[in-house]
Amino acid sequence: MQLHSNIIGEGKPFIILHGFLGMGDNWKTLAKQFSALSFQVHLVDQRNHGRSFHDSEFNYDVLATDLKAYCSHHNLKDIILLGHSMGGKTAMLFAALYPEIVSKLIVADIAPRFYPVHHDAILEGLSSLDFEQITSRKEAEIQLSKYVQDVGTRQFLLKNIYRISSNALGLRINLKALRTNVFEVGEALPTTLNFQKDTLFLRGDKSEYISTQDEPLIKHQFPSAIIKTISNAGHWLHAENPVEFYNRVCAFIT
Repeated sequence: MQLHSNIIGEGKPFIILHGFLGMGDNWKTLAKQFSALSFQVHLVDQRNHGRSFHDSEFNYDVLATDLKAYCSHHNLKDIILLGHSMGGKTAMLFAALYPEIVSKLIVADIAPRFYPVHHDAILEGLSSLDFEQITSRKEAEIQLSKYVQDVGTRQFLLKNIYRISSNALGLRINLKALRTNVFEVGEALPTTLNFQKDTLFLRGDKSEYISTQDEPLIKHQFPSAIIKTISNAGHWLHAENPVEFYNRVCAFIT
């Protein structure tokens, strides 16, 4: 089964991997900007997300294998690979396993270490959406607000809702599989992994996902890594400060 993607532009392949409960379309605005620099941008939906296939198995090994199959299918070589959060861990693992395919790696606000599960309220809120009763996105937001107070997070989650038919809504994500395997999202990558090529880690100055304590591990596994901070941004740094994020990435890839 092949991953779904939205391919924008022509030129050197540039793959972007979204985070947990996201989808490739979250990156469409930045993708159009990157494509203007003669990159062919692939906005990939990882399994159980967006329009990609659903499967009960969900961990970084299979996510990396999915991406390898995607690259083989599209004959992609010498790629630039960018991953955010969960997508960043997929990207790190993929780059270490298949360094011959990746020319440069960009990791947005995640380290290769373990993170405890912290999506309980979000997953409970999504599970509470009864689409036999809920017929509009507004009704879904009202229900979700009982579990998720932050407006921006709710809007991000609501992008997963789509219209199955003229009078029925549903979720694109495979919620059952993601709830069952949520612990996999925070799993540490093997400490034996190593990627020698150019790597850029970007962190939000208001985020705690990459701390100074993480830097020795990052440098050990990614010896060529540089770590830069995006100002006025939290975990969704690419959405909260897209101009600085774009400029940092452009300086690294051009």
